[in-house]
Formats: sequence, C-alpha cells, structure tokens
Amino acid sequence: MHLGILTGGGDVPGLNPAIKAVVNEAHARGWRVTGFRCGWAGLVNSDPKDLPGTASVRTTLTPENVRSIDRTGGTVLHTSRTNPSRMSPDDLPVFLDGRTGPAQTETIDLTDHVLAVLDACEIDTLIAIGGDDTLSYAARLHREGAKTMCIPKTMDNDVFGTDYCIGFSTCVSRSVELINRLRTPVGSHERFLVVELFGRNCGMTAWMSGYLADADRSLIAEVPVDLEKLAGLLSADRSASASNYAIAVVSEGAHVTGEDILESGPADAYGHRKLGGIGNRVGDGLKQITGVNVMVQNLGYLVRAGAPDAIDIMVPKNYGTMTIGLIEEGRTGLMVAVQDGCYTTQPADISTKGERRVDLDAMYDIETYRPKVTQLAGTPLYLS
Repeated sequence: MHLGILTGGGDVPGLNPAIKAVVNEAHARGWRVTGFRCGWAGLVNSDPKDLPGTASVRTTLTPENVRSIDRTGGTVLHTSRTNPSRMSPDDLPVFLDGRTGPAQTETIDLTDHVLAVLDACEIDTLIAIGGDDTLSYAARLHREGAKTMCIPKTMDNDVFGTDYCIGFSTCVSRSVELINRLRTPVGSHERFLVVELFGRNCGMTAWMSGYLADADRSLIAEVPVDLEKLAGLLSADRSASASNYAIAVVSEGAHVTGEDILESGPADAYGHRKLGGIGNRVGDGLKQITGVNVMVQNLGYLVRAGAPDAIDIMVPKNYGTMTIGLIEEGRTGLMVAVQDGCYTTQPADISTKGERRVDLDAMYDIETYRPKVTQLAGTPLYLS
C-alpha cells in the first residue's frame, strides 16, 4: 500500500501529531507514505511525466523522520491555499504553461492533472488534512475515482459533520491565557479591552474563549453588534469592576449592525478575502460613544503559534490512527470525526452538506452578548 498525505489551508497546532500517527501506523503495516508539500500545490507542481524532475514537492515520510514532529506546531509538510479546480494561469508550473481556461484568462480546472499525478506516483489512497475548502476538493477527487480520506482541521471548529476539528483546543487555550494576561494593562489604565479572535462565519472560538476567560461580553460572527447597546453594557461592566475595566472578545467575522463584514485584499483561490479590522471598528465606536480609552488587540497568529496542547495531540493522533485502520478495512471516501464525544466517520463530502455555527438558542444570549449555558447534562465536552 502506498499512501499520500497533505495539509491544506491555515496551519494549526496538531497537524504534526496527525501526520506522525498516519506514518507510524502505515509503516507498522509495511506501507509507504509520501507527503505532498504545500497542500494541493504539491500535486499541482508534480509533473506526472517527470517525477524525478519535480521531486522537491514531495517527501518520503518514515517513522525516523517524523519521530519528534508531534512536539511542535505548524506542519512539516507546509501548506497553501491552492485550489486545483480554480487555478490562475499565472500560477501554473512551467510544464503546464500550455493549459488555458475557456477564455484564456479564466481559471483552469487541473483535476485531470491531479488524478494523473496520483496515478503516476502510484498512490493507493490520499489523506487530506484541512478545513472545508481542502476537504471539499478531496471529496471531489473521490467522486472522480481516486481513493481519499479526510481529517478535519480548523481553529474555528466549523467543519460541518464533526464536533471537533484539529487546532481548536490550542486556539482556545492560547486565547484564554492571552486575554487574562491583558487584564494587567487594561486594568492599570482603567480602559475597555477589545480582543479580536479568529472566526470567519462561526463564532465558536470567541464564544468559548470569552466563556472560559470570563470576558464581560463575547461578540460572535453570527450576531450583528449594536454599538450603542454594547457601549452601555460595557460601561456598566466597567463600573462594576473593582479595577474599573471591561473586556469584549469579538470574532473577526462579526460586523456592526447595518455595516458589511470588514474584508480586504483580493479573494483567494476559494473565494475568501482577508478578514480583520472589526476589533478596531468596535474600539473606535466605543471610544466615540463613551469617551473611554480603548485597548484593541488582535491575537491573530499568536493563537496558531507554538506546540499543541494535550487535546490537540490526542485527537489528531486518534484521527490518524483511525484513518489507517479504516483504509486497512478497505473503507475510503470518509472523514473521521467526533460526534457526541465519540469517534466516528462521515462521508467525505459531509463538509459541503451544511454549516456549523453557534447554536444561538442553546448557547448565546443575543440581548446581552454573552455565552449562555443553561443545560449541561447530555451535551458534548465542547458544548457545541
């Protein structure tokens, strides 16, 4: 058996433990593993007619060279946001220069090329680790006849079909730690603190971090923010604080009532523009309404950085181990998942079948911008 593996999209702590588990379990069965570097770009930049000439985009993975990778964050395979089904002509490797879209300037679908690479490399099953975008393309390959397996990863914990995505626990742990550290300067200066966190469409990161750090208010992507109301609530919070400060956390995908989501730059290969700026927008609004000075901190890549926590070693390791066991059973075209606290499987295309969002009725008080946990019995570990 010869397996391929790649990591796509944003890096998160926990990717390396998943890679290590796949490699160790595969080699225990006498199988080979090839890593494609930089996500789907590793397949795009492999020439099926000249594999030796494009060998730098692939790497042989063995128990020896993955022995210590689970102690570090990021991904040893590197990553990108490459989408083989929507390639710009400017991004094609030299050996594909002759390929053009229908109107020569349109994006190009390289799926036939990707399938040819998998065939030339003699890959029996390809394992893709990533979020909605990475996994949706892996599901497409499965429909096209290539055997694939999916492992869910996002700091937002927003892949539909699973309670847990690699990276979420570390993101929340880092966020809680940093929010609590920021209490020192904001309390010293008696200000408001606005902390911007990841969360394009799903506010789970801001919800959970605010809940655990006991932030005064948590502004999530699913609910528009009324600045006048927020200013009143935070002013009351500040007055009630012995140190005369108040904290709000906000999802990067949140928006002020009547305004658009703040995005910048061109869209990536999956149609997403860069998010960011809602923290400053909220901070400016609070200062204008209340006259109180505001500290704004975008935690950004700090919550991606560093080694994974215990959960983001355990779950990825189990996901990788489970994936190899399923392949051994002859089962592919699946995504490994957690549901109601138990490991399970879903169809590979499950991430395209729905949206994962904060359950507003069960988990959030829209009027007060606060997490609401009224029923714990029977809920999963992460309350989601």
